[in-house]
Amino acid sequence: VGPYVLVTPNETRRKQLQQSKLSLAKKELDDLDQWKKEHRPGPITLVPQRLGGSESEAQVRQNQQMILMQSKYQKKHKREEYVKAKKAAEEAEILKKKAIQREKAERLEVKKRQEEMQRREMLLEDQKHKTNELLNRLDVGLPKSDSCQIANPGPESTAWKRSHAYKQALREDENRRLEEMRQEQRRKAELMEFKQKQEEETRTRTLKNEQRRVNNAFLDRLQNKTQPNNIYQPGYTG
Repeated sequence: VGPYVLVTPNETRRKQLQQSKLSLAKKELDDLDQWKKEHRPGPITLVPQRLGGSESEAQVRQNQQMILMQSKYQKKHKREEYVKAKKAAEEAEILKKKAIQREKAERLEVKKRQEEMQRREMLLEDQKHKTNELLNRLDVGLPKSDSCQIANPGPESTAWKRSHAYKQALREDENRRLEEMRQEQRRKAELMEFKQKQEEETRTRTLKNEQRRVNNAFLDRLQNKTQPNNIYQPGYTG
């Protein structure tokens, strides 16, 4: 480190600087006070007039109470509307789910009936096939029709006729059963179609009534909103 010189502070010079700064600040404050005095606003002069409006204090109090009651009623009415709308939406959703479940149950019932009909037809076909096999086995041991045409038919010809008549009766009975089953299936299908049509009409009518009820409630709420002062007519008990 090189040599350096220590200079002692000049106290007189420091005091002079401090006094000059204080005098300058005092002068600025005095100038500010003088400016405020010169630019002080003058007195305000107003024309005397009557205040408070044309209504009395009792009337004003009554109007305030009426506004408060109306506000409470509107809040209550909005809350009731929200609850009604929510309940209507829930009921509509429940009706929709019930309709879906009803349709599923109807389709399942129709499917079960069709399967039952198919099973019965298969059983009848199998029974018919077995009957034909039995009759064919019986025909094997009997003589032919041309060989049975003799002057005095014997017991074999009589047995063949009986077998042929029995076979014909079985076929007729089988055909009759099949025809009865087809007619029953046709009647059930017509009845099911008629029932589905009635249920569809009932469901449509129910949905229309529900929609009409919701629309009427909405119109009533609109009418109540457009006539809010009706609650203060004579006879209203709050």
